[in-house]
Amino acid sequence: MAVSSDVLMLGLGNTLLGDDGVGVHVVRRLAMDPYRPAGISPLDGGTIGFRLTDQVMRSDAALFIDAAEFEAPAGTVRLLEKDDLDAYVRSTERRGAHEAGLTDLLTLLQLEGWAPAHVAVLGVQPQHVDWQEQLSDAVARAVPVACRFAVATALRWQAQA
Repeated sequence: MAVSSDVLMLGLGNTLLGDDGVGVHVVRRLAMDPYRPAGISPLDGGTIGFRLTDQVMRSDAALFIDAAEFEAPAGTVRLLEKDDLDAYVRSTERRGAHEAGLTDLLTLLQLEGWAPAHVAVLGVQPQHVDWQEQLSDAVARAVPVACRFAVATALRWQAQA
């Protein structure tokens, strides 16, 4: 089977707020990977907004990579799909401004019927979200783990296309 499905990997966060920018760090690393599989499109989405709707709508699949509060050890990486993603979107507690923006974007895509065939959030538990440009050690160690999760997810989705 030929792999042709486009998977948008949208890194979210503010790189001036330490671990909040982990999604951006992950997609930057993926963008520089010469062995990145075909059909994977990393994009720095920054602090998100509805301006990203067009990019998501043009993709066969969208993986949002972001800092996420799981009440787990710093650097924990979790993939939220299907029921887990629905629970995340429906949860009432929002811990950050762009987390609310992500929820609003996902809700809009679903309501308008614009959602790609596959949508998920790859979350990384932050340790420090405060004014600094570097990731904490635990979250920096999680970046290559998140990259592997992201690529494995994209390859699985492409195989299902």
